[in-house]
Amino acid sequence: MDQEPFKSYHTDLEGIEVNFLPISSGGDFIDKHFMQNMLGGSKEKFDYVFDNASKKPSGPYKALVDCAADWDTVKLYCYVSSAGMYTPDKDGPFPMPETTPVKESSGQYQFEQYVLEKKLPLVSFRPQYIYGEKSNKFDYLDYFFEYLLKDAPVPIPGDGSQMVSLTNSKDVASLLASVLDQEEAAIEQRYFNCGTDELVSYKDVATLCAKAAGVADPKVKSTGDEKGDFPFRATDFYVSPDMAMEHLGWSGSKNSLEEDLAWYFEGYKKRKPFIDAVVE
Repeated sequence: MDQEPFKSYHTDLEGIEVNFLPISSGGDFIDKHFMQNMLGGSKEKFDYVFDNASKKPSGPYKALVDCAADWDTVKLYCYVSSAGMYTPDKDGPFPMPETTPVKESSGQYQFEQYVLEKKLPLVSFRPQYIYGEKSNKFDYLDYFFEYLLKDAPVPIPGDGSQMVSLTNSKDVASLLASVLDQEEAAIEQRYFNCGTDELVSYKDVATLCAKAAGVADPKVKSTGDEKGDFPFRATDFYVSPDMAMEHLGWSGSKNSLEEDLAWYFEGYKKRKPFIDAVVE
C-alpha cells in the first residue's frame, strides 16, 4: 500500500502481523472464506474490529462482517463511517447531532445497517474533514494555498461566514481509542460524531492559510450559490464531539488548526516543489 496511513502500519505497529487484502481493485471475489484465510485461518478469532476501510456492504467489506459474526467473540465492531451522510436542513440544527437525518442510499449507512443485521456490537464513528499526520487527503487545505500563492482571490461560495470544523488526525485517533475505556457506554450510544469543537469560517481558513504561507494581503471572492471545486459544503456543515466526551470520557482535541498550518504548509511545499519560486 502506497498511501498513508496504510504504508506505515508495518513500522508503527511493532510486533503486529500486518496483512494487506486486494480490496482497492474491487475485491468482489473475496468472500468470508477467503477473508478468514487471510486473517490467519479457520481457527483465528478476534475480540475487537476497527474497520476504517469499508464503504458498502459488499465484497471484502461484507466478508469481514460475515467473519466477525461467525466468531462469536467480538466485543466491539468499531467502524469509521462518515458524517458526509448527514442531510441537515439549511437552518440546522448546528452543530449536527448524531440524530441528524442521513442519506439512506449512502454506502456507509447501508454498511452500518448490515453490521447491525448481523447482530454485532457496532460502534460507528462519523468523522468529517480530517487533516494531519498519516492522513491521505489534502484537498481541504491545499485548495486555499493554490490560490493564495498565485496572489489570486480564493473562490468561496456565499459570503464565507459558513462554519466548518477541521480535525487533526491525532485527535481522531485518540477519539477512536477512547472507546476501549467505555465499551458498554459506547455500544449503548452506538453513533459518535468524530471531530474537533474548534470552529472556523471559510474566510478564517483563508486568512489562517495566508498567515502560514506569508501572504500579507489575502483575498477571497464569492461564487454565489456555485460550489465549483470548493472542498467543503456551500452551507454550514459541522459536527460536535459532545457525545464522545460525555459517554466515552474523551478529553477533546489537543491540536489547533492555526498552529498546525505551519507544519502543514511545509509539507505542502514538499508535495508541490514547483511552487518554490513563488514562495521565495
